[in-house]
Amino acid sequence: MALAYLHWDMRVGSPLTLELDGGDGGAERVDRLRDVVVGAGFAVDDVEVERLSIRMWTRRERTLPDTVGRGMRLLVCGLNPSLYAADVGVGYARPGNRFWPAARAAGLVERDRDAVDALARHGIGMTDLVKRATTGAAGLTAAEYRAGAARVERLVRWLRPGAVCFVGLAGWRAAVDPHASSGEQEAGFGGVPAYVMPSTSGANAHARLDELADHLRAAVAFSR
Repeated sequence: MALAYLHWDMRVGSPLTLELDGGDGGAERVDRLRDVVVGAGFAVDDVEVERLSIRMWTRRERTLPDTVGRGMRLLVCGLNPSLYAADVGVGYARPGNRFWPAARAAGLVERDRDAVDALARHGIGMTDLVKRATTGAAGLTAAEYRAGAARVERLVRWLRPGAVCFVGLAGWRAAVDPHASSGEQEAGFGGVPAYVMPSTSGANAHARLDELADHLRAAVAFSR
């Protein structure tokens, strides 16, 4: 969350150099730090590892930072941020997207378009399968889906949310299971229960608000 606040305060392309105690984690600690930095919306340009420290040169990307932490009831995972959402600084921000109205109707959150409050007060975290913001998902590649799913799985195994909910069946099919249907996923994801729901985009007009709220209630009901 410290990196998320930095992301919101910085201009796109601004550099950020991080230096941390190397500790005893070795390569695993470097990989974890890289995942955290990428999840926070920064591109990693270079890494220098010395005996007692890790130095990482990064720059702020045009994307959204993860809002995540330990003790999450539910981790919500979108496909990728829209350019509109990336510029506003909150996921599902475009007028017509029904995520926040559905989340409020389902009782998951109280404040509209406030990811920090959702995490801090309600235990609802947010991330995306692919960090690169686009005007639509058509330009995303199979390699991006695979890499993004692997990153989110590592995040889930590390922070152990009660469950994870993937918003958008097309994204789950592209990244994990091409034959999946909406609902609970029998295999789970990263060792926790997984639920897949329809996209909340206004373009998915046949999914009604009350149905989307029902999906979110069902997802959080699987939380351990």
